[in-house]
Amino acid sequence: MQTPNFIRRGLLAALALSPLGGAARSAHKALPLLLAHDAAPDIDPAGFLVSEKYDGVRAVWDGRRLRSRSGLPIAAPGWFLQRLPALALDGELWLGRGRFEALSGAVRRLQADDAQWRGIRYMVFELPGAAGTFEQRALRIAATTSAVGWPGLQAVDQARVADRAALQVRLAEVLRAGGEGLVLHRADAPYLTGRSPVLQKLKPLQDAEAVVLGPAPGRGRHAGRMGALRVRTVDAREFLLGTGFTDAQREAPPAAGSVVTYTHRGHTDSGLPRFASFLRVREP
Repeated sequence: MQTPNFIRRGLLAALALSPLGGAARSAHKALPLLLAHDAAPDIDPAGFLVSEKYDGVRAVWDGRRLRSRSGLPIAAPGWFLQRLPALALDGELWLGRGRFEALSGAVRRLQADDAQWRGIRYMVFELPGAAGTFEQRALRIAATTSAVGWPGLQAVDQARVADRAALQVRLAEVLRAGGEGLVLHRADAPYLTGRSPVLQKLKPLQDAEAVVLGPAPGRGRHAGRMGALRVRTVDAREFLLGTGFTDAQREAPPAAGSVVTYTHRGHTDSGLPRFASFLRVREP
């Protein structure tokens, strides 16, 4: 019997990640960045600065190069890079609420498409390695972007929220407008890297990442293509991710070794995500 195309693609992807198949792969080291914890639904916003969580692509500017979270270069047009200051920045490339797929397509290109980049904004929320508290750094970001005076470079709006009730009102406003959720960053925090409770993300659904191990064959209407994706979480738990995929993604599943983001509603007693659903492939 002929091997289905989606299994063949998975085997080829796995080979590319092996010592023999990976020789031609460029080595890129993930950048040391601050990563968020999932916030408790009743988190007290006292002591935090609150901003919208942008559904974009994380990008770091070191004064010369624009790179992804994984350290890969981002092929932005020369005119875009020339407008950025000679100052290390961390933020999200953003095209607007609900436009992640279009943004992802533009950012993944090996050669920048000027027309696509005209609408992309660099939303800055951190100054890598800078001194002072986060509140002081946020003020410096606002002053820097204001001095540049270019709509393509913007400071993420940071504000204090009075109490839990006001935080829920703010979250509801963002969600009604098509946003993802909120980010809470301790106002007194120094610059940090790694996953830390000083940074919290508040969303109606939690999200997490997992490494793709390979596709599992489908049944019924999914016969002959992927039925689910076998993945491994950061704490080495394996499970099948079976919902949230389009028909096109089931025909051409994410490659083995890639990292996917999935949503969930907490965890089972055994530590597996509850009601997990595929969201997207993480940008390299």
